[in-house]
Amino acid sequence: MLKVLIVEDEQYIAQGLSMLIDWESCGYEIAGTVYNGQDAIDFLQDTQVDLILSDIKMPVMDGITLLKRIREEEISEAFFVILSGYGDFAYAQQAIKYKCTDYILKPIQRQQLYSLLEKVSTLYKKQKRKEIEQKKMGRAYFVRYIQALLLGRGDEEALVYVNKKLSFSDRIRYIHMELEDEEHSLEFQKMRTYQKAVYQNCKAYLGPEKEDLVFMDIVGRKEWLDIGFLYDVSIAHEFGMEEEEYLRSFLGNISQDLPIQVRSYVGDTVSSVKDISESFRTAILARSFHVFQVDKNILYYSEEKTEAGGKIINKASIEELLKAVEENDALKIEKKARIVYEELNQQNMNLEMTQMNMNYLLVNLAHLGLGQDDSLNQDEIIQYIRKNVFENSVLRGGKENFQRFMQEYGEYLGELRKNTSRGVLRCVEKEIRERYQENLTLKEFSKKYFVNSAYLGQMFRKQYGVSFKEYLNHYRIEKAADCLLHTDDKIYQIADKVGYRDLDYFINKFIAVKGCTPTNYRKKAKCGV
Repeated sequence: MLKVLIVEDEQYIAQGLSMLIDWESCGYEIAGTVYNGQDAIDFLQDTQVDLILSDIKMPVMDGITLLKRIREEEISEAFFVILSGYGDFAYAQQAIKYKCTDYILKPIQRQQLYSLLEKVSTLYKKQKRKEIEQKKMGRAYFVRYIQALLLGRGDEEALVYVNKKLSFSDRIRYIHMELEDEEHSLEFQKMRTYQKAVYQNCKAYLGPEKEDLVFMDIVGRKEWLDIGFLYDVSIAHEFGMEEEEYLRSFLGNISQDLPIQVRSYVGDTVSSVKDISESFRTAILARSFHVFQVDKNILYYSEEKTEAGGKIINKASIEELLKAVEENDALKIEKKARIVYEELNQQNMNLEMTQMNMNYLLVNLAHLGLGQDDSLNQDEIIQYIRKNVFENSVLRGGKENFQRFMQEYGEYLGELRKNTSRGVLRCVEKEIRERYQENLTLKEFSKKYFVNSAYLGQMFRKQYGVSFKEYLNHYRIEKAADCLLHTDDKIYQIADKVGYRDLDYFINKFIAVKGCTPTNYRKKAKCGV
């Protein structure tokens, strides 16, 4: 029901309006009747309505002043209709100035009121549809900015947008959740349905104020069925819980009554959204722990954060070994590997603790591999480690096998470094395909991949036969052409969608590549020319 406020100083007219029609059958209810503009202002402080029917001439505050106050002070967004016995056009002009929905002369007839309500209902529905579309668009922008920040590609605009929409404490984490079918009997489409159900359950559990903290498919890998949670550590405290207690409650509720399991991989805490990419990176690495046979529903990248007794007591020794492996120093690796091996085999360390330490080491070895060449698939490196660690019985084969594997892995990293140049070009090409809408530059990529920008430009031209900028422009124009053929979007919308903020510049570039304007390109395609 749409709520109506009647503002009329003559009581018998106010009563007549309330009795003139069956308001309920029209989808309306009278929320209140007041007798001057000031009373209306007071009423609206506590009660929001959808339609205000107001007389002009009233004591204390007239209808035009009421309308002006409501709009200027943003007291109400209700549709406002003037009911007046005065035909002076000056009144109508003022009413229109302040977004008056309609201006009707008294006495109002029954059919006239029905028509008015029908008009307002139509406007209301249109407004709600617009709000829903704006909300969807706002959500799409928000998710796009969040994804950019998580992947380490966010700029100042993304940071401002996210911070404006959400407020965080100085301790936040990214939590990566994935659906798993324990019996592996469910089809992908069924799992996709369950993913959407879990996503909705996440939003319901968090409530309207925090539902924007969860996302679907942020990683962009179809087979992962992931849900992301931008978790503020203060949330658990609001419920009077410790963090892991809260996360267990959260996971239990979102997967309740569903024939699937939800695993949660928790990234390290960071102090602001600006650094959330580090938490995202560690959450995805934590996912690798499960590959190394850890049977937990909640897994932290840094096991220091887990329940009592779950700390990595050998972290310093492991870090020294990792550094030696990264430097590919065989003698140093041998020495550090011996120390780690002996610590991992202490008689007073239980099996679970040993496994935690080993998992920490193995996942960081995988991270070292990715650090050499980001174009590598994480799963490929993990498979390399699994094959050499588990299939070759490194863990059971004694100190010498352990040392030899670490030395071989150092050599493996050296081989990856030889392919860095080719890997960088693959990375740049991949990022163009994924981020062509953004303001990409060689300077950005040279910093990201530690390659001189001039040298990177030379490599790019040698590989692709055109400059980086020409390649990017051509790719954008091809994407724009695809939009012209398969959507009804306006030219300026397509230009913005593919990364051009200047419409004229876009049109000139389009002509240079396609030989005609975007409009003519679309027309020719429709006419089959």
